[in-house]
Amino acid sequence: MAETWLIVGLGNPGPRYEATRHNVGQMVVDELAARRSEPFRQHRANARVAETWLRPGAAKLILAKPNSFMNVSGGPVAGLARFYSTDAAHVVIVHDELDIPFDSLRLKSGGGHGGHNGVRDVAKALATPEFLRVRVGIGRPPGRQDPADWVLDPFSAGERQTLPILISDAADAVERIVEDGLVAAQQRFHAPKGE
Repeated sequence: MAETWLIVGLGNPGPRYEATRHNVGQMVVDELAARRSEPFRQHRANARVAETWLRPGAAKLILAKPNSFMNVSGGPVAGLARFYSTDAAHVVIVHDELDIPFDSLRLKSGGGHGGHNGVRDVAKALATPEFLRVRVGIGRPPGRQDPADWVLDPFSAGERQTLPILISDAADAVERIVEDGLVAAQQRFHAPKGE
């Protein structure tokens, strides 16, 4: 029987936030669903879910976007993990990361939350930090802008030109993790651009 993977894009609900840096995780999950022409439906775990497959005969993918705000993402993630009987080793959280430059990805399993409140809440709700993460770099704000404001701003005009490639790369990274494992995905996506 094919493994089931829960792929969750973190973000905030509603049109006010959908184009902001904090919602890049949801943009990546949208890309994964669009590749498979799979619509999202409301789920009782307070999330929108698209059930699909990596490819025919391969792993089952549960693509999810919590309806909750970022800082309380854990409840929907834990609810979905229980509903689909998915353990933390098969949960991939896709989220924005201030400490990684824009247009870069970092993939990891476990570890601390690095001050990311959404990741912190997921670790608390799952009762373990041992889930996979696709960290999408958004960079730090210029000058003295508060990082809390920066993450809630839309991407700049310059960033929006590159953003589709970054989202596509992050979606590719999720697929590679599911297909070939974390180490193979890290070897592919941690290489400097152009290699």
